[in-house]
Order: sequence, then structure tokens, then C-alpha cells
Amino acid sequence: MGENGNTFGRLDYLKITILGFALAGLAGSMNSIILPVRLLDFLDESQKNSYLGLVTFAGLILAMIIQPVIGAFSDRCHISWGRRRPFILAGVILVILFLPGIGLAGSLSLFFFVYCMLQVSSNTAQAPFQALIPDLTPPDKRGRASGVKNVVEILGGLAVMRLAAYLMGQYQEYARVSWLWMTQGVLAAVFLVTGLFTILKVKEVRVSESRGKSISSIFKSLKIDLKHRDFGWFLASRSVLGIPGVVLQIFTLYYLMDYIKIDDPTAVAGDLMVVVGISLLAMVYPAGWLTDRIGRRPVVIFSGLLAALGIVFLCFSHSYLSLMLSGAVIGIANGIMLSSTWALATDLTARGEEGRYLGVTNIALAGGSALARLVGPVIDFFNNINSGLGYQVMLFICFASFIVGVLLILKVKQDGSH
Repeated sequence: MGENGNTFGRLDYLKITILGFALAGLAGSMNSIILPVRLLDFLDESQKNSYLGLVTFAGLILAMIIQPVIGAFSDRCHISWGRRRPFILAGVILVILFLPGIGLAGSLSLFFFVYCMLQVSSNTAQAPFQALIPDLTPPDKRGRASGVKNVVEILGGLAVMRLAAYLMGQYQEYARVSWLWMTQGVLAAVFLVTGLFTILKVKEVRVSESRGKSISSIFKSLKIDLKHRDFGWFLASRSVLGIPGVVLQIFTLYYLMDYIKIDDPTAVAGDLMVVVGISLLAMVYPAGWLTDRIGRRPVVIFSGLLAALGIVFLCFSHSYLSLMLSGAVIGIANGIMLSSTWALATDLTARGEEGRYLGVTNIALAGGSALARLVGPVIDFFNNINSGLGYQVMLFICFASFIVGVLLILKVKQDGSH
């Protein structure tokens, strides 16, 4: 492929990104559909939100730990058939092995254990998978590769999650365990197909340079050298820019129900997510191409400012049409942001340590996601002071996060695309 000096063709983009379809599909369907429905099998209605937050937070912490650790091991792997594929294969196999536990678990504690093991398994595949772009893509095509990666992940998240929603809806309505097993079967099949395609089709570049292989040296290497200040500023920006998307995804339904008081808020929330998803999907590939032409930073800055403008529109949106238009602006901005920030991340990684650096990049995003979950108590606190005030504070937090994220990215001086 590209790093071998061979032509990097159109199919090569798919080879190094297809596993993202399965990873995004699992994450989206598990956290948004399967987990909330299955928790109701073990809990009273009054406890479901608290446990859902605690369980997903635990999964987030595991992802933050596993990705850089596996990334570091992968960077130093010298198996003859590659640094990345052995770990990808292990992760895919573990996911397929643990998936049946979602249906077999008969208690909350066992279900929680299975969920955590799925987090470990999927992130074992995730860390080396995301290093394939900097490993194998020519520098002048990484923007487009990042765009393809995001398109594939969005398609996986939307398609698999929508199918899981239908199957789990049947399970919830008819209480037939066969629907639950079909959901797990779909996820396992998606992982099997995309995993095998990746293992069989990706041809890794042989890395001859040997680095310290002892366990102690590998764990010691998890420290990111922040003397590379550009990467440090990028991590801070990535974390802050990730907050609004999670906030809006989690609290949109309650915002529409309690603050906008729109008719049929559940249906409107669903329509809004579809509009955001389609708008995001439409932009991720063009944005990746654009970063290869004009640079990463200008595109990131533009996306952050456009997203902030979308939040302003949302503040004044009280009709169905205006809400959809605001969602389209926010979706477009986030699509541009996804591709441009990932392309910038691949440029800022240290040579030969891409897996570790990109694992830490995802930690930054996960950290922002963790902070976003803490906005819930903030909303309730201010709503108790004055009805609706909490949602105004929520929107201000989203607006401020985008602005702060842009200011932080201005501190990044390097733009590796040029």
C-alpha cells in the first residue's frame, strides 16, 4: 500500500476503515438500545437512569485504559504478519465470544461483567485498527482516508443501531428471547465479516526497527511526551470540542419535552437525530479532502465556529422547521470537525508510535464525553432555581465548549498536511 511505495487505490481506503462499521455499530446499538432495554430486565424504573449512567461511565473508563495500553503493545509487536492485525483478530474473536453473554446473563452483576468484557474486547480491536491510517496511508491522502473512516463509522452506527432498535423493540414488546438472540447474531455477523475482510485484505508494512520489548518499557512508554506541545494543545481541544455532541445526544428529548414543549417530542427528537446524522455523513468525506488541500487547522477552526453558530440558531428555534435547520447546521459542522480533527491527529502522532498516540487521542474524546454526562445534574440544579434555566445553561455550555475548543486549536502551530 502507500507506505510500501505502491499505488494507494480506492479499495485501499475501504480495507483500512471497514472494521469501523462494526465498531461503531456495536457502540451505538449497545449504549443507546441494547443496554437500556436489558437493564429494565433487572431494575425498577426508578433506578434505570442512574444505573445506565454508571454502567456506561464504567465502560468509558475501560476504553480510556485499554486503548493506549493495547496501542503501545501493538506499536512494539514484531509478529511476521503485522503489528496491528494480531490484536485486531484477538479483539474481534473476543467480541464474538462475549456477545452471547448479553442474552445469557441472568443477573445485573453478570450482565455488567459481560458489558465490561465487551468494552475490553472491542477496544482491543479499536486501538490497532485506528493506527492503520497513519501506518499505511500516504501523508497527502490521510485527510481523505479520515473522511472515509468517518463515513464508514457513521453508516455502521446508523444502520446497525437502527436494526438493533427494531429487534430490541420486538423483544421489549413481546418478551421473546429470540429477538434478543437475533440482535446478538447481527452484531456477531457484522464483526465476523468486517474483521475477516480486514485481516485478509490489509497488507501491513514490515517495521524492522526494534524498540524496548519488556513489559516495564511498554507501560513506561504510555507517557506522552508533552514537550511536543502541539499534541498537548490538540488533546485539550479535542476533549472540549467533544462535549456538546454528547450533551445534545443525551438531553435532546428532555429539552424538547420540557423546554420547547413541542408536540410528540420523541418523534421530533428522532427526526432531529436523523437530520444531524445525514448532514454529518454528507460532510465527513468532503471535509477530509479539503484538509488535504488547505490544511487541517483552518478546517477545524471553521467547523468549531460553525457549530457554535448552530447552537445560537438552536437557542431561537421553537418550531419543527427551525429545529431541523439548526440540527442540519450542527450536523454539517460536526461532520467537518470529525474529519479535520482526526486528520490533524494522524499528523501529530510520533513516528512509530501511532497506535499509542491515537489511543490517547481517543482518551481525550472520552474525557470530554465523561464531562458531558455531568451536565445532567447541572441542568437539574438550575431548573430547580428557575424552570427552563437549566436548559439555557446547557446550551451555553455547548456554545462555550465550541469557542474554547477553537481557541485551544489556535495554540497548535504544526499543520502536518503542509
